[in-house]
Amino acid sequence: MAAAKQKVHVKKGDMVMIITGKDAGKKGKILQVIPKKGRVVVEKANIVKRHTKPTQSMPQGGIIEKEAPLASSNVMLFCEECNSVTRVSIKETEAGKVRVCKNCGVNLPDKK
Repeated sequence: MAAAKQKVHVKKGDMVMIITGKDAGKKGKILQVIPKKGRVVVEKANIVKRHTKPTQSMPQGGIIEKEAPLASSNVMLFCEECNSVTRVSIKETEAGKVRVCKNCGVNLPDKK
């Protein structure tokens, strides 16, 4: 049976803060969202070491450090206007639906 697609509360390009785990308190931009697994990849967070074989593109091989996915429930959207983590509210405007910060009421940018 295939895994059900989960709703993820953040988008690619959003600034988030990690609230639990070994990287708690770190801020970073979302590089990738994986809705099938409910996970996100955050820039410069949850770094893992990957041992790679030599290939044509990388003849040396070796150990590479890269970001690994973490559960989307472990991150919270970071509002740069009020400089704190926040939840998101959706407001209907003449231009369409807009995401709004719950703390300060400022429109959150749609970064892609």
